[in-house]
Amino acid sequence: MKKIVIGARGSKLSLAYADKVKKLLLEREPNMTNNLIEIQSITTSGDIFHDKKLSEIGGKNLFCKEIEESLSKKKIDIAVHSLKDMASEEIESLNIAAYIERNDPRDVFISFKFNNIKELKNKVIGSSSRRRDLQLKKLNKNILIKNIRGNIDTRIKKLKDGLYDGIVLASAGVKTLKLEENIKHIFPFKEMLPAVGQGTIATQCRREDVNMNNLLAKIDHKKTRQCAVAERSLLKAIGGDCDTAVGGLATIENNKLTLYAQLFSDDGVNIFNYKRTGSKEEGFNIGKLVGVELLKQAGTNFKKKK
Repeated sequence: MKKIVIGARGSKLSLAYADKVKKLLLEREPNMTNNLIEIQSITTSGDIFHDKKLSEIGGKNLFCKEIEESLSKKKIDIAVHSLKDMASEEIESLNIAAYIERNDPRDVFISFKFNNIKELKNKVIGSSSRRRDLQLKKLNKNILIKNIRGNIDTRIKKLKDGLYDGIVLASAGVKTLKLEENIKHIFPFKEMLPAVGQGTIATQCRREDVNMNNLLAKIDHKKTRQCAVAERSLLKAIGGDCDTAVGGLATIENNKLTLYAQLFSDDGVNIFNYKRTGSKEEGFNIGKLVGVELLKQAGTNFKKKK
């Protein structure tokens, strides 16, 4: 069997995700051995320009661009991404061949000084997305929001150094790195609807690579895939960019898929919510219909970017 090269960002979290994919492949493919899988770290534009907002340097897909280029050029065989970092428009020659079973999709509040974000006044909270900024302001208008970039370790160090009074991160990353003792509050979905794809690892390969598609199919988690398809369809229908404040979460219960979505107006003043339930096999259509409904609700308060 030919050696397989997995490409991922060089952060601790991304490499942990790549290692998870490697372990699943070893577990599910009897002919696979440890020495046949190599993990290669790839520096992305998003990692280089870590002091600027993503919207200033070209959008969130900057965490995927160089990895996808390496995959297209056959330098690697599998690309591992955090799904929420991926653009809604997929590259035609590449395929998301497996979605790994979803981790906790919720957001969490981390602080070494405070336990309750709702009681804070004039305290600085680090946030890396406009969605979180506006959701936090909705929970407590008296806090000050300051942009924060960098990997989880870097952000926690900035917090320890006193640059922030608290930060908000994705639970999945914090738990993967076993840093959950720092969590002061887990936001329920009614407080903060997460980013589309949050908590999900996506594995990509070349569409033409039949062997790799078949191999990755063995680690694909069907329920996670169905939810991911619905959420990404919503994102595509809205036509937002990395500065669009949108939350989306699909859940499956009793074979029914429910997609919850929240969109803020361009000025951040108005909030539009919508949910729709249907067959778990109809995720793509559900996502599209939810996106269309949100655009209808928003009217001139939201300008479709794409």
